[in-house]
Amino acid sequence: MEPAPDPGWHVVIPVKGGPTAKSRLRHSLDDGAVVAAVAHDTLDVAGQVVGPARVVVVTSEPSETAYARSSGHLVVADPGTGLDDACAAGVAAAHAAGAVRVAVLLGDHPALRPAELESTLRAGELHPTFFVADADGTGTALVGATGGHSPTLAFGPGSAARHRDLGHAPLEVDAPGLRHDVDDEESLRWALAHLTLGPRTRAALER
Repeated sequence: MEPAPDPGWHVVIPVKGGPTAKSRLRHSLDDGAVVAAVAHDTLDVAGQVVGPARVVVVTSEPSETAYARSSGHLVVADPGTGLDDACAAGVAAAHAAGAVRVAVLLGDHPALRPAELESTLRAGELHPTFFVADADGTGTALVGATGGHSPTLAFGPGSAARHRDLGHAPLEVDAPGLRHDVDDEESLRWALAHLTLGPRTRAALER
């Protein structure tokens, strides 16, 4: 029996985890704890906004699987065929759980604030599919869909232009924590200087 439609937002977050995750950040800091903390701060904000059970974590890393389940999130195995396929697997799982509104958020936004995600999802409700570009306007921070749609995904360098070409509506939102992703030490240090990092990332940096 199919589940009843759930009108609330579901948020899909891929978390690679393990020694190969965020290799540029991990190698420059020589610290896997910071990498994990960045992802966990992102998960926590999503859980605050949509509820822990509506956060879908796509991972095959045992420690991240355990963390996500202990936080009340739904865990989906990463198919191991790239970021877009991982995100698509999460979207499919959300739809199978009854979701009609799904957002894909990458797990590298340690300065994301709940109000930013709330306002972005609210703005996205006006569109069948939409995306938010990253701070420099070339990458993508979030892709969303309403009405049970499954958005075509094209993450990676230059993805903002690809998502626009795919017909996803671009959202212009005042959300610096959402639009600033952290994938190397330089981007982390910028966030530390200009934004408010989440508590797990701050604690990991202060050890």
